[in-house]
Amino acid sequence: MTLIAFYPHPDRPEAAALAEQAVAWLEAAGHRSISAVRPDGSVSVDGADLLVSLGGDGTLLRAVESASQAEIPVLGVNFGRLGYLTQVEPSGLRAALDRFLAGDCVIEERMTLQVSVVGADRVRRSDHTALNEASVEKTVPGHTVRVATSIDGNPFVTYAADGLLVSTPTGSTAYNLSARGPVLSPQLRAIVVTPVSPHMLFDRPLVLEPTERLELEVLEPRPAVLVVDGATVGMLEPGDTVLCGEGDHPARFVTFGRRDFHAILRAKFHLADR
Repeated sequence: MTLIAFYPHPDRPEAAALAEQAVAWLEAAGHRSISAVRPDGSVSVDGADLLVSLGGDGTLLRAVESASQAEIPVLGVNFGRLGYLTQVEPSGLRAALDRFLAGDCVIEERMTLQVSVVGADRVRRSDHTALNEASVEKTVPGHTVRVATSIDGNPFVTYAADGLLVSTPTGSTAYNLSARGPVLSPQLRAIVVTPVSPHMLFDRPLVLEPTERLELEVLEPRPAVLVVDGATVGMLEPGDTVLCGEGDHPARFVTFGRRDFHAILRAKFHLADR
């Protein structure tokens, strides 16, 4: 008996309706299902064999942190506009579940980022998992944020910019792409550092090995904000540091056959032939 958790977008009734239909199919076939949504809106997947995300890429990103920590695969159903990370359209959910239950699928692993905040007093304040990116961004319009970077404990560059992005290969086609960072194949293991609107001569993205540890210290005179996979997770005062490195647990996605990343890139971004 398989236990499947469902996480529908909270503001899309059609996603909730499809989840209810899927629950009925599963129960008729002798399987069990649960809602992954706790009363406080957080995600819980304890004991599940699969997490089904019904929404857009943002819904899937909110589901991945809990699923990856528990090493549970995720099946993304696209109710959004772009649907770059999702695997199937709503009409294909039943067939996808049948194939998963039959073992006719592939589990694709994607690198994640471990993101930790350390205060000026050197006390660790919070930990987060990112599939796409973490960003340290300005809070005052018309001004920059100053961020001192170190790699493996060695000082590198102090950036003056609107923000500084730290992305995974999966996240290279998200905010990083908008900031003119490089596009990486999602199966790579690497960390991309991309300044956003830098006010300095060195404005190039930097690609690091996944084993390298990156530190971002917010400098005077202004605070910053930390955003992880599009969600604001906290304010950063001067002296606070964000630590970034490869996550201990990769994100695991249910796929059906090999996905042609370059074909998806062409289709999603409407790249025309020359």
